[in-house]
Amino acid sequence: MKVINSFSVAATFALTALSAAPAMAEFEIGLYGGVQTAPHSTVENSVLGDEFVKWKGKSFAMPPYYGIRATWWRNEAWGWGLEVNHAKVYADDPASHGYDRLEFTDGHNIVTANVWRRWQNDTRWTPYVGAGLGVAIPHVDVQPAGEAHTYGYQVTGPAVQLVAGASYQLNERWAVFGEYKGTYSSNKADLDSGGTLKTDIVTSALNIGVSMKF
Repeated sequence: MKVINSFSVAATFALTALSAAPAMAEFEIGLYGGVQTAPHSTVENSVLGDEFVKWKGKSFAMPPYYGIRATWWRNEAWGWGLEVNHAKVYADDPASHGYDRLEFTDGHNIVTANVWRRWQNDTRWTPYVGAGLGVAIPHVDVQPAGEAHTYGYQVTGPAVQLVAGASYQLNERWAVFGEYKGTYSSNKADLDSGGTLKTDIVTSALNIGVSMKF
C-alpha cells in the first residue's frame, strides 16, 4: 500500500513517543553526517523481471546523507531512543536495467527504536555500541523506460541497524562522536507503472556528529 507523506507521519509519531516517555537520568540529542555506500543487490520487478543493480550513495549530493537521534540514558551504561537515518541509493546505470530512474534518494529513510551500551571511564572518550529495529520509509523514485513515474514516500518493509563508535566530551553539555553504522532493509514498493519492485538494501556509513545533553 502506498503511503503519502509517510516520513512526516513517522517523524510526528516519534516526537509524540519521545514527549510521552518518562523522565530519565540523562537525555541526549545527536546530529550526524558522513560517507555512506551501498553494495549491489537484486531488484525484482514483478513486470520487468529481475536485475542485479550496482548502487551509489552520493553522500554529499543534494539532498545530503544525514541522521538525527534522541537517546535517554537510564544509567551510566544503558540507554534507549529513536533515530531517523536519511540514507540514499542511486542505481549506477539505470538505463542498462531498463529504467529511466531507479533510486531512493530523498532518501532511503530508516526509522528505528534503538538500544545503546556505553563504557564511561576517567577520560573524555566514551566507546559505545547500539542496535536498532524499525521500518524503511524511502522516497521511491522509479520509472521503467517510457512508463509511469513512481515518485513519493512509501513504507516498504522492516529495517535493522548496528552501530559502533566513540564520543569525545567537549564540556558538560556538548560532545562530538565518530562511528560506523550499518543498516539492512527489506523493501517492497508499489509502482504506478504496474506491479511491485522488491530489493534488499544494505548501507555502510562512517559518521561524524555532534551531540547535546539536557
